[in-house]
Amino acid sequence: MKFMKLGSKPDSFQTDGKNVRYVATELASDVVVSVGDVKFYLHKFPLLAKSARLQKLVGTVDEGNVDEVDIHDIPGGPAAFEICTKFCYGMSVTLNAYNVVAARCAAEYLEMHESVDKGNLIYKIDVFLNSSIFRSWKDSILVLQSTKSLLPLFEELKLVSRCIESIASKASVDVSDVDWSYTYNRKKLQEENGNDGNNNGVRSRLVPQDWWVEDLCELGMDLYKRVLVNIKNKAIISDEVIGEALKAYAQRRLPGFSKDMIKGGDIQKICSIIEMIVWLLPTERGCVSCNFLLKLLKAAIWVNSGEMVKDELTSRIGQQLEESSVNDLLIRNRTGESTTYDVRIVKRILDEFKMQDQNGEAQVEGGHEIEEVRKLGILSEASKLMVAKLIDGYLTEISKDPNLSLSAFIDLAEMVSTYPRPSHDGIYRAIDMYLKEHPQISKSERKKICRLMDCKKLSADACMHAVQNERLPLRIVVQVLFFEQSRAAATSGCSTPDLPKGMRDLNSGSHGSSRTATTNTDEDWDAVATAEELRALKGEIAAMRLGNGIVRSNSSNGKSNADKAVTSKMKGLLMSKRVFSKLWLSKGKQQGENSGSDSSESVGLGTIEEAKSTPSRKGKHLVS
Repeated sequence: MKFMKLGSKPDSFQTDGKNVRYVATELASDVVVSVGDVKFYLHKFPLLAKSARLQKLVGTVDEGNVDEVDIHDIPGGPAAFEICTKFCYGMSVTLNAYNVVAARCAAEYLEMHESVDKGNLIYKIDVFLNSSIFRSWKDSILVLQSTKSLLPLFEELKLVSRCIESIASKASVDVSDVDWSYTYNRKKLQEENGNDGNNNGVRSRLVPQDWWVEDLCELGMDLYKRVLVNIKNKAIISDEVIGEALKAYAQRRLPGFSKDMIKGGDIQKICSIIEMIVWLLPTERGCVSCNFLLKLLKAAIWVNSGEMVKDELTSRIGQQLEESSVNDLLIRNRTGESTTYDVRIVKRILDEFKMQDQNGEAQVEGGHEIEEVRKLGILSEASKLMVAKLIDGYLTEISKDPNLSLSAFIDLAEMVSTYPRPSHDGIYRAIDMYLKEHPQISKSERKKICRLMDCKKLSADACMHAVQNERLPLRIVVQVLFFEQSRAAATSGCSTPDLPKGMRDLNSGSHGSSRTATTNTDEDWDAVATAEELRALKGEIAAMRLGNGIVRSNSSNGKSNADKAVTSKMKGLLMSKRVFSKLWLSKGKQQGENSGSDSSESVGLGTIEEAKSTPSRKGKHLVS
């Protein structure tokens, strides 16, 4: 820290109690100066020789025969006045970054100019500021910090703007020219700790691009904003570094920000800080992380910021939604809302994401160069796939909320239904979780939510889970079984997939179960499968897997007892050829609805792993 020492005489100021200051001298004091609640017993001559204002005030005292002067409004209060008084007496006093602003403002108040006395206090302080303080990185910041209560006068003296310019200029220099002390705790470099063994013990420190961001966090909101605007206007610092600076300030100034939970604090102040950060965000896409933007949005919702702030954040998040995670999107509702998480804001973000495609197409139609289109950003297939998986995971999490409506679930899921997804395991997990947490929904509602899923695009493990899933309608279970058989046949090289043996037998045999051709209605197929039916299907899919060229020990001996048992159970499940055709026709219509996600059948086919044993119901699990 830079400092300047003024005067050479010993400091002879004495204290008598808390509110009395006097100069220890043989001469009796002839003037009392009251500064706030402190009285200074002083002598006229040294004060009047340096201060034009005291000359005027003391002249008024003499005329009125009053020996006390009141200057309660002096900037810096008693401490700053004492510095000025010691200078008048020639006593030793030290100026530094902590007291120089108060002393300068007090000297201006007392009119201690060169016209009053050569080499007066104002001149000496200005020399100190220009030659030392404004040339020092940390001292400039300390000075700016100390101006809060003195800002009006310090602003009038043009010292604030000079201090801001000094800080902004130093922050904008090339990192190779940075040779001053700074704070940098967020990243520990090996060279910074002196552990680089390639320099024979000589420390070689690499200065990071964002070396200055933590030091500026010490500034109050208004001054920080002015400094950062000055830095941005120089157009030397990259937008990524500006983004890092704003992130560091948010973590320092917003309580609980790093943990996604604003805790306590002045709500109005927090709201102002969020608005300032959003206003300062660089316009370039991707200069700040999506995680940071979502944390800002959560904070803005918590403090009930204005709609303009939330709209701006929503728009920015939507432009880079593929970078976020499920946990980022779990935005809690304010107290009083029916659902735990704010699904509406996520839909708005997703709308912004999808808007990029529309904007891109409009630019193409307008005949712009392809570079312009890419700059604007047409969504890539990879981005769509990542967002589809993201929404699947988000739906799985919010489905645990018993108050989440079916319409909200379906509306959000349908927003990404046209995005190409090789696997529908994610949406299957979400549907299964919703059915688990909402057992009271009707058969028609189960049918409606299951239409979001393409059974053809479930993995082998997901199929195994679905066949054992008591929450799914029977119609879906049979479709899953058929597609599993189709994949098994394709894997074994069959040109035409065979139906499961039990199904073939039942297509031409009699039916004695309650689910016969005469009683199997659409209502039956939309109902959930019974435990007995699931066990039969489980046995059928196991037999189907084992019959895929792996185990056929009993094939030459006719129908085994196990095969007969499976067929017997399946008679109560599968219908006659006419009814099965009816089911498959309805399934075809359903697939037509889902065909927009991907018309290529080969994308939905997965590699089938050999099943070594039939999973028990206790081993039922969701695929990851």
